[in-house]
Amino acid sequence: MKSIFIGAGTDLGIHIDGCSLAPTQLERDIKGFYKGEIEQLETDKSIIKSRGLSDRSKNKYEINEFNEMLYKKILEKIRHGYFPITVGGDKTVTIPSSLADARYNEEIGLIVIGPRADYNTLDTTDTGNINGFTTACVTGFKNEELRTFHRGEIIQASKTVLVGPRSMNDKEKDNLKYSGITVFSTDDIKKEGAKQIIEKAFSIATYKTKSVHICFDLGIIGPEVISGISIPIFDGVDDKLAMELNDSILEHFDKVSGYDLVEFNPLRDTGRKTEQIALNILYKTIEKINELPDKEIEEEY
Repeated sequence: MKSIFIGAGTDLGIHIDGCSLAPTQLERDIKGFYKGEIEQLETDKSIIKSRGLSDRSKNKYEINEFNEMLYKKILEKIRHGYFPITVGGDKTVTIPSSLADARYNEEIGLIVIGPRADYNTLDTTDTGNINGFTTACVTGFKNEELRTFHRGEIIQASKTVLVGPRSMNDKEKDNLKYSGITVFSTDDIKKEGAKQIIEKAFSIATYKTKSVHICFDLGIIGPEVISGISIPIFDGVDDKLAMELNDSILEHFDKVSGYDLVEFNPLRDTGRKTEQIALNILYKTIEKINELPDKEIEEEY
């Protein structure tokens, strides 16, 4: 199957700078082995980014404008037979990426690998960082104002699996409690192993669905191992276990219709170790996409 690397250069979803630089950095890295199409989208550099603690929905309008552009681009490429690899940028790029996937494929599941549940709303957020609203938004839990550009299916909470969360405030835990979302913690991964957890995740996310959307947040790896994350959370998995998680996902890749790699921050990356892990993940994922059969092209839409 032909793939497309869609760089989503934004860090508006978080008060720290740097994630917006990741797509161009990784594009330079992959040119030695990647023969597919590449497109780069970036936020307007004239935007004055909100960082204030009192702002409970930082940069909402600017994020929506960028996400609508990204949504249209991804949907266009899916309809023309491409497998989209969306490279962030912060995790807000998963809103348009997964919703474009859901618009085309209608019934999809979602597996999110990462250190946070991102199930906040304007009422429950501690920071106002919209990357913490992502899962709630795409599964239809409030946050309607963050998906105004989308007219298709949302992703059902019962077909959504979070793998690795280890940081949630009390209100966010309450939001999740009766959501129907399945959560496997970092401790679950360490105890049961990556392969077993991913097997369980796919059995849930593929139940009565056409395919699964994947979001891989590099923050799943703890700051004990890597530094290139905007807001690191301790007690994560190591790089070996993170690669095992991705390798286990690749074993089920015939069921995957979209893949996001998010939250790499080059400005914080000591010794380029985070960059190398991101590059390894991209290399293996692109290799697997190349093995998939071509998809039928939708001529008119």
